[in-house]
Amino acid sequence: VKDICKDHGISAETITEAGDPKETICEAVEKLKIELLVMGSHSRAALQRAFLGSVSNYCVHNAKCQVLVVKKKA
Repeated sequence: VKDICKDHGISAETITEAGDPKETICEAVEKLKIELLVMGSHSRAALQRAFLGSVSNYCVHNAKCQVLVVKKKA
């Protein structure tokens, strides 16, 4: 991914953190002053989302930056 971004003049960084994904991602956004968060979506069934929640949905509503959610091709 970093090579693809570099080829298009986009600065990208990969980090690894431990903890609850939703909270950890939003904390990293603030700590690193991220301008755009790009996330994938698993397209889980409604029942799974109700019980497990959606990391991408949480980040869309709580991250202190723009969030782009990319869905898998059908």
